[in-house]
Amino acid sequence: MEETRMLSLGEDEVVEETVEAGQKVRRRGIYLLPNLFTTAALFSGFYAIVSAMNGAFDNAAIAIFISMVLDGLDGRVARMTNTQSDFGAEYDSLADMVSFGVAPALVAFSWMLSDIGKLGWFAAFIYVAGAALRLARFNTQIGSADKRWFIGLPSPAAAAIVAGIVWTFSDLDLSAPGYKYVLAFLVAAIGVLMVSNVRYNSFKEIDFKGRVPFLTLFVIALVFVVIAYDPATVLLVFFLGYGCSGPFRAVFKGKKA
Repeated sequence: MEETRMLSLGEDEVVEETVEAGQKVRRRGIYLLPNLFTTAALFSGFYAIVSAMNGAFDNAAIAIFISMVLDGLDGRVARMTNTQSDFGAEYDSLADMVSFGVAPALVAFSWMLSDIGKLGWFAAFIYVAGAALRLARFNTQIGSADKRWFIGLPSPAAAAIVAGIVWTFSDLDLSAPGYKYVLAFLVAAIGVLMVSNVRYNSFKEIDFKGRVPFLTLFVIALVFVVIAYDPATVLLVFFLGYGCSGPFRAVFKGKKA
């Protein structure tokens, strides 16, 4: 007769304990729900790469934004269901590298950067390296950094800027070389911002569980309406503004000091 029961070892993964032939056998497992969201985010990042290779740049950009939404949900789901684990954290970081590191760079490269030769792939590589270093630094600072701030541009926001540019301008005739050099500069600059010491607001101090005025709900609804009207442009403006907020704050703070 075989007896099976599930155990949870604190921060580790789920362990299945069975009794076989009178002996206890333990098999490791993983929490399903949060890792499903992470896998879906990873799939969206991979789909963005495939779409870019096939010339479907709109779909590629949208897939990156979908990956952002899913990435924002997996951690929250894990905390809400008390299914956080070291495995989930590592898996999430690897998925982020694909979705917000490799995918945006390859989408931008396939869209226009490939037309300017070595400069194009060099700019794309700076972005990828910046994302990898940003994620590595974030992982080593968990628990020690000020949660109110991100150090360096977060990789999802960086990916959103690149995806927003591609989504907004992919249907326009940007064959002139000048546009391609501007894109190369922007992609490389975003990569540098990710590894900079510039601080960005994390918005983690916002209490989503607390009560808010009725007007707040109306404003949120209005924001969704504006996004629905022209999602590509609105999302680009929002994330580009967020990307610029860090350097502007640093300059303003320096002048004030």
